[in-house]
Amino acid sequence: MRASSALLAAALALAAAADEMEDAKRRWAESPHGPLLERILPPTFEPRDLPQAGSTGAALVRRYCVQCHNLPNPAMHNAAKWPGIVDRMVQRMQGRGNLGPLMSEMMAGVSAPTEQETRTLVAYLRRNAQRPLDPRRYPDVNRPEGEAFRVACNQCHVLPDPQRHTAAEWRAVVSRMQENMAWMNRVVGTKAVPGEPRLRVEEINAFLAKHARQ
Repeated sequence: MRASSALLAAALALAAAADEMEDAKRRWAESPHGPLLERILPPTFEPRDLPQAGSTGAALVRRYCVQCHNLPNPAMHNAAKWPGIVDRMVQRMQGRGNLGPLMSEMMAGVSAPTEQETRTLVAYLRRNAQRPLDPRRYPDVNRPEGEAFRVACNQCHVLPDPQRHTAAEWRAVVSRMQENMAWMNRVVGTKAVPGEPRLRVEEINAFLAKHARQ
């Protein structure tokens, strides 16, 4: 019975998240700033992908973060960076960002979390943040076999600890990251072009599989 209740709660939460995201997209469509907001984060991370999707923290991410951009992955930053980022985002939701009157105009109709909600949100994001790779534990990250992983992943975030996922999970993550890089116009080429960096997916997956969680 308890498991069924948990599944029902998670299903209801995901349904609510879908409605919130659709509301945000409708607001973007009606706003002259919509194209800018929609391009802040790639649209590849879904509500079902959030850790502890039925938790209060996940619900707050779905409620507040999607008002201004696509859903963020808690692992897009390490734990040390999240408090400052959330503080900056809350100020923007309150219309007090670094663009003056334009920020107030852009945030019209957006609600900001309470102080308690902000604390809960930060705790959730820190708990599920990216765990940085320790180069002392993985010295081969600075050798040729780690170059493809290092160059590609360093574009957007700290290098992740390979123990975060199994090899099979990493393949799915790398595939999603490849979509993100294409969306953000980062290094995405899989074919050699003289003078251009190349995304060597097989080498990235090989490095992660070597050190992945068993």
